[in-house]
Amino acid sequence: MMRKNVWVAGLAVPAIIAMLLLAGSPSVAANDQPSAANAEVKIDNFSFGPATVTVPVGATVTWINRDDIPHTVVSTDGVFKSKVRDTDETFSYTFTKAGTYPYFCSVHPKMTGKVVVQ
Repeated sequence: MMRKNVWVAGLAVPAIIAMLLLAGSPSVAANDQPSAANAEVKIDNFSFGPATVTVPVGATVTWINRDDIPHTVVSTDGVFKSKVRDTDETFSYTFTKAGTYPYFCSVHPKMTGKVVVQ
């Protein structure tokens, strides 16, 4: 008995299957991975940690107060401003433009931090 090949776009089906198996899936190098879309900054012991966080455009940064006293998160250039946050309360802001955004606690102005948006 003679086997007949089925042709699709000028190629036999077994040839198409072989090409698909050999092609495999595309590989992605570690450097090609997207940056984390979100970041968290902990407020503890009168400091922001990390003091500087770098995120991509469109990322949301969330500050969480782990201190036992109230704090705020206020941009020095007026871009964002939280209300007073008590212990375990959060404040989030989504960064839509690249740039450097320094901030501080208005209750304790020596507390400073920075968000770098790339």
